[in-house]
Amino acid sequence: MSTIKNYLSLVKFSHTLFALPFAMIGFFLGVYQWGLYTAFLPFPLSVLVLKFILVLICMITARSAAMAFNRYLDRHFDAQNPRTAIREIPRGILASASVLRFVIICCLVFMLACWFINPLCFFLSPVALFVILFYSYTKRFTALCHLVLGVGLSLAPIGAFLAVTGHFALLPLLFSGAVICWVAGFDIIYALQDEEFDKSQQLYSIPASFGKKNALAVSSLLHVLSALFVLAAGIQGGFGYWYWLGMLLFAGMLVYQHAIVKPNDLSRVNLAFMTANGIASVMFALFVITDLIIMHKH
Repeated sequence: MSTIKNYLSLVKFSHTLFALPFAMIGFFLGVYQWGLYTAFLPFPLSVLVLKFILVLICMITARSAAMAFNRYLDRHFDAQNPRTAIREIPRGILASASVLRFVIICCLVFMLACWFINPLCFFLSPVALFVILFYSYTKRFTALCHLVLGVGLSLAPIGAFLAVTGHFALLPLLFSGAVICWVAGFDIIYALQDEEFDKSQQLYSIPASFGKKNALAVSSLLHVLSALFVLAAGIQGGFGYWYWLGMLLFAGMLVYQHAIVKPNDLSRVNLAFMTANGIASVMFALFVITDLIIMHKH
């Protein structure tokens, strides 16, 4: 049990809350938005439940692979940074070779789950893995690493939609745009803590390249863009009032995290990073899915 606990800690399993709700939005869009869940459902309900389980497996394994690979690749930097020296590899709780094996297993399980979903998801699975694993290298050469992380997490609504429908559509792409800007924005806030360390190690980030004040301005702009994507998705999807209540809550959480983090006061970065964003994603997804269910009952 202690080994399982260590791996859950390694990949910050609780942070799955960030992308999983948007995957659920993508999944239920596939079920409801195009009227798939009707008398003309092209497959039995049991198949839909199986797809739901497989999407969950994909989400958990993909994110775990990405996070563990990041920890593996950054283990030497983590050991030198006082904030991250307590992580599992620097402390010797988990061996780096074991973590790499864990990454490989997660990738294989992810691809296997995609194979059971449909051919399109399986053929795209190596692309998805490349994007989410490549992110770990980007801090070594570009300050746009935050956007790459956003792209990785933005695959959640698209992938879940593809799992149900087997084809692309505009609406899940709009939600993916919202995720890119949302994740990049809050990752910049989180990176404020390591501005000086990143500079000392010649690592790239928006805070290290442009300073705390400018970084927060960039983060604010990205979060405005995220809200605009959510607005565009609401209009495109013809959603009802539950959706718009969810959007107001989502936007409110974005404003809140910028209100509590200042260039000269980073004491509440973790509150902004985990609590505000966790609430934003979970509550927004609940409101969107509620709206979809209510719309298709009438």
